Formats: sequence, structure tokens, C-alpha cells
Amino acid sequence: MISDYVKDMREKIGHTPMYMPTVGLIICKDDKVLLQKRTDDGNWAMHGGGMEPGEEFLDSLRREIKEEINIEPINPEIFGIFAGNDLYHEYPNGDKVYIFNHVFICEEYEGDIKFNDKEVSEVKWFPINELPNEIIDVDRKILENIKQFLKTRKPIID
Repeated sequence: MISDYVKDMREKIGHTPMYMPTVGLIICKDDKVLLQKRTDDGNWAMHGGGMEPGEEFLDSLRREIKEEINIEPINPEIFGIFAGNDLYHEYPNGDKVYIFNHVFICEEYEGDIKFNDKEVSEVKWFPINELPNEIIDVDRKILENIKQFLKTRKPIID
């Protein structure tokens, strides 16, 4: 869901590219990753979204995950920080963004997965070695780092 802040900014700048601070969550267990299918473009993606002004990272993460799939991540740890041309994205409505994604990872969560949010049409576990081809462009590079992170447990800065 688009925040009031983003709506206000878009009224001023139209579709012009803007910087978008975001948080993401990789839920990984038993060598599988839980992904969500987006309703706007039909691609698979990790969970998360835009930060609100003044919001702290973990507060934003918890809010976004609750909105999208109705769970509470347990002990999320920093997976990495990602930015640059690989995280440029144009939404189906024409809005353009350069994403600064602060990604977390967790293995456990509380609650039952439910996606009442208008952004998610399906959730599914995928083996780490068999991720779908239809992954949203800005998440592909991030998800390619899962094996490295699980081996080293060192955050990835890219």
C-alpha cells in the first residue's frame, strides 16, 4: 500500500525517480525461502516495503510484514544493505525509484500466514537452489546472496 508520504511526494514530482528507503525480510528455514507473489506485476518477491518518515528499521519491518502476511518475525538479524543501479525500479503505474533496501533475515516467526493485503496474491516456500525465474528485478540480486550469508553470517553491503 502506498503511504500518504509517497502519495504527497508523487503529487509534487510525478513519476520522476526518487530515493526510496525500504526494509525487506528473507524468511529462510530448512534451506527454503518463503516468497510472496505480488499483485501489481505477478512476480515473486521477498517481504517488506517502504519506510515511513521517522520510523526505525525494525518498527518498519514489523509493520510491513504484519500488513503483508500477518506474522511477527522472531529475532530478525541484518542480512545486508543494498543500493545502486541494480535497485532501480519502475512500477507498473510508471513511478520510478532508486531503492535503498535494508534487508533482514529470520528463521522463525509467530502467527499464521494470511495475506489480506492487496499487494500479495500467494505465498510459497522455494528451495534455495530452485528460486523461481519470475522474481522482481530489485530482489533478484539480494536473493542470490542467501547461500553466502548462511555460510558466513556476515552482512552483505552492496
